[in-house]
Amino acid sequence: MKHAIGLMAVLALALPGCTGLKIPFFGGDRDRPVAQTPGADTPRPAARPGSTPPPPGADSAEAFDTTSSAERSAAAATPTAPDRLLGKTVASLGDPADPGFWALTPLVDRPQPGRLVYAATGKGVLVDLRPRAAAAGAGTQVSLAALRVLGVPLTALTELTVYARAP
Repeated sequence: MKHAIGLMAVLALALPGCTGLKIPFFGGDRDRPVAQTPGADTPRPAARPGSTPPPPGADSAEAFDTTSSAERSAAAATPTAPDRLLGKTVASLGDPADPGFWALTPLVDRPQPGRLVYAATGKGVLVDLRPRAAAAGAGTQVSLAALRVLGVPLTALTELTVYARAP
């Protein structure tokens, strides 16, 4: 009896595949497109004002980092106003094609100016803190330019101290 029920269940699932019936979840909905190639009229993300995107074919940290030495010096400057400690976070490299000095972190709920400090080198960098929709311990993604100013190895997970700056 058990074998007859098992055989009927197998036939009930297998036979519709032989008849060409369009049963959802069993391959009957395969004529729908799975993915579409973006066309010329597809909106693309806009570059941030005042930032230069990396050149096509960039394949090194130097090529992706489009900041000037003057911009790096300004970002490494010591702030004049007191900072407010937001906390410590484990940081990793963010999108290297997104230029500028920024940190995507769950420690803020709105965009604001900030500063990151790497204790191993004692260096700090001024950044734009951007909110990240994640739990507070989820870590922070940091721009290529900011990590280079801090002297952080680009492939490392590094603990940074995050401060909010007075606007």
